[in-house]
Amino acid sequence: MAQTAVKAVLEGGPAELPERIVPVDPPGGELKIRFRGGYEHFRPTTRQQHTSEGALPVYEWWERTEIAE
Repeated sequence: MAQTAVKAVLEGGPAELPERIVPVDPPGGELKIRFRGGYEHFRPTTRQQHTSEGALPVYEWWERTEIAE
């Protein structure tokens, strides 16, 4: 049986991010989301948030990097 992807809740960063619940692979590491010509970086916290998908780990935004063209 296939394992369900681990998901996390994103906190902070641009308000325009299309998704706030995202898959995380591997779990527990930093997360990088491509968005509008750059990457939004999120770090795991020790907190969880209750969502419609159950209790999920919270990842906090900490920086943005631009993509060189």
